[in-house]
Amino acid sequence: SSASYRVRIALNMKGLTARHVSINLKDGEQRSAEYRARNPQGFVPMLELGDGTRLTQSLAILDYLDAAYPEPQLYPLDPALRAQVLSAALVIARDIHPIQNSSVLGHIKSKYAQDQEAANLWARTWITRGFTALEAIASKSQTTFLYTQTPSLFEVCLIPQVYNAKRYGVNMSAFARLSALDATCLALPEFSKASPQHQADSPQA
Repeated sequence: SSASYRVRIALNMKGLTARHVSINLKDGEQRSAEYRARNPQGFVPMLELGDGTRLTQSLAILDYLDAAYPEPQLYPLDPALRAQVLSAALVIARDIHPIQNSSVLGHIKSKYAQDQEAANLWARTWITRGFTALEAIASKSQTTFLYTQTPSLFEVCLIPQVYNAKRYGVNMSAFARLSALDATCLALPEFSKASPQHQADSPQA
């Protein structure tokens, strides 16, 4: 789940710890009655606070973390800069991710009798379109990260999406600036420790 990956990065950036509860998406545990009782939408991630409050949707969780634990900031304070960072992040979170996530690809395969490669081609198409726009935006930025000197909401969304892009066979050589941002972020422990292969329930762990 790239959405859960975003939240892990943010928790690391804020220096926060959370008890990890595994939900096996391939086995459909997110659709179980037990999980839907906690999150009726049946998606991950979900963050349960100490008082029992349950937060869903990764961007809402990120917004909560930034408001409750302001340092380091995910959203710039300057209103125009904040809007620019949010706009770039939404290209991923609203335009790319929703139409290439596992539930959509699973629907394509089952509803239209398509194989995995057809689903991968669908994912590559939409990731490439979104990344083409983001590469044009990022190439104009003169700062270390997009618009900023420290990682922001954009990189928190970008790095999981690059991971997905590589999984689905996107040719990342066409996206030099995005690839450079990915490498810069993954050199930081807050990002590298959040990688899927470093999670306790990963077969690669």
